[in-house]
Amino acid sequence: MLRVLAVDDEEPALEELLYLLGGDPRVGTVLPALRAGDALDRLTGAAEGGPDGPEGIDVVFLDINMPGLGGLELARLLHRFAAPPLIVFVTAHEDFAVRAFDLKAVDYLLKPLREERFAEAVRRVAELTRAGQGPRPAAAHATGYTRGTGAVGTGPGSVSGGGFGDQVPVELGGVTRFVPIADITYVEAQGDYARLHTRRGSHLVRVPLSALEEQWRSRGFVRIHRSHLVALGRIEELRLDGGNLTVRVGGRVLAVSRRNARELRDLLARQAKGAAGRAR
Repeated sequence: MLRVLAVDDEEPALEELLYLLGGDPRVGTVLPALRAGDALDRLTGAAEGGPDGPEGIDVVFLDINMPGLGGLELARLLHRFAAPPLIVFVTAHEDFAVRAFDLKAVDYLLKPLREERFAEAVRRVAELTRAGQGPRPAAAHATGYTRGTGAVGTGPGSVSGGGFGDQVPVELGGVTRFVPIADITYVEAQGDYARLHTRRGSHLVRVPLSALEEQWRSRGFVRIHRSHLVALGRIEELRLDGGNLTVRVGGRVLAVSRRNARELRDLLARQAKGAAGRAR
């Protein structure tokens, strides 16, 4: 049965989390923590005793916005464990979804919690644990977390690395699929959602376009319009017609706003210069 650590700085939210965990037959031990620091102390003790010790933790259900050490910072610290626990984020805020999955979170639950959605998260954790992926081995050089080392791992604006960092989890009909970022040609804003376009189709995710712009800038994505983010390397054609600039990407012609036109031209010029230099 699962050994769970539940972390939330708000007592009513923590009590609800404990209630839901206690009612799931797949969950055995449930330990509460009102502070991320307390959770880290408990997890450090478990790590020193080994993942199979009496206080070994399989998964952490973790709030994000907490005073002092926050949930995202704690998750980064956990990557230094030789066998880090699985992580399920539980938050009232949608804006952290991309960062959460960049940190290899198993799931991202929004408050108020729905029982069926919560049960689905527990099911995923149980399946990963049975498959021997929780607690999961960290990078080969990691030998455990050492107090005082500070925050480690990829920063909040980075999506480099493996795992969820190179993919976007997309849910449809209770099935989660993982879309490689490298397959995405452009992204279209749809209110608080974003539609990811690939050559094989499109996928809707509950992440605002502004968040993806920040996260994927280092991956070669550039904002060309308030409604569109494009993969620079997927631009097939740049056209100026009557003072209006457009690009062709993924077979679609997209308008470039005047405020974004200069940055796009500069980026394409640097890309072409770099390609010419490599060809010499």
